[in-house]
Amino acid sequence: MKPRIESYKGTYPNIGQNTYIDKDVILVGDISIDDDASIWPLVAARGDVNYIRIGKRSNVQDGTILHVTRKSKKNPDGFPLIIGDDVTIGHKCMLHGCTLGNRILVGMGAIVMDGAIVEDDVFIGAGTVVPPNKTLKSGYLYVGNPMKQVRPLREEEIAFLKQSAINYVWLKDDYLAELEVK
Repeated sequence: MKPRIESYKGTYPNIGQNTYIDKDVILVGDISIDDDASIWPLVAARGDVNYIRIGKRSNVQDGTILHVTRKSKKNPDGFPLIIGDDVTIGHKCMLHGCTLGNRILVGMGAIVMDGAIVEDDVFIGAGTVVPPNKTLKSGYLYVGNPMKQVRPLREEEIAFLKQSAINYVWLKDDYLAELEVK
């Protein structure tokens, strides 16, 4: 079986090199996934009323929903969903029309809403809710509902942000190698 990769109004997802897309994933419309990224089981992503961009070495884990906000008179650009490089999106997250920088970990079950901007090098704790139009400053841990800035990240936590992405690159390489054997 192959993942469901569908067009919306003639636009198909664009998938980079050496990228793993699980067979139980649905991708629709204007989605671009960069090299060495991985999209795991039961992820649904709809780039229909705006676009989705996923950076190099980023991973989107099981059960996550990715969506966008349509353009309107009040918000002429709407809110696309932009995920930078080396980002780890935990299981069962909801990302909706937000922008994530580089080297971010979004904990399991977190929700990041329309217009939110997450700068580089940020931890978002499991179950955290980031309300619309909030900015999460670089170098901090955020937790809670609604989210609160808790403390600066320690050096080892900042190093882990990159390592987490690398771990998923290794894992997706194992999965790709397994597929080649079949």
